[in-house]
Amino acid sequence: MFYEIFVRSFHDADGDGIGDLHGVIDKLDYLNDGNPKTNNDQGIGGIWLMPIGPSPSYHGYDVTDYYSIHPDYGTMEDFKQLLQAAHERGMKVIMDLVVNYSSSEHPWFIDSASDPGSPYRDWYVWAGQSQRNTSEISATGGKAWHAKNKDH
Repeated sequence: MFYEIFVRSFHDADGDGIGDLHGVIDKLDYLNDGNPKTNNDQGIGGIWLMPIGPSPSYHGYDVTDYYSIHPDYGTMEDFKQLLQAAHERGMKVIMDLVVNYSSSEHPWFIDSASDPGSPYRDWYVWAGQSQRNTSEISATGGKAWHAKNKDH
């Protein structure tokens, strides 16, 4: 059984009001202490981390760097410590890796938006290219399209 963790709100180990990777490490024994003879943990076989990469939003689904850890959560070294601590307890770790979209602050998007000849241009849908109705509403009720330069 996997346990999904939104790191930002799970457990704050450094007292700054934001959950972090050390907070997850601190609570691993609650999830699974690694000893099958005890019954005071939840018996979790793995944890599923919601996005932990740098992002301008609280939820992290608009990643700006797929190779880094959000500084609010810690460092890559902290992530490696989490992996080791989980594996010592026999737990697997999976990550919610958001590759089907990126932040408007991601270098790929910035390059794509600034240059019609960008190698990343077709990684995004531009309304000017598709003749989309730019007044469409998104699934969350906001604007589905946002102006960027002369394209949407």
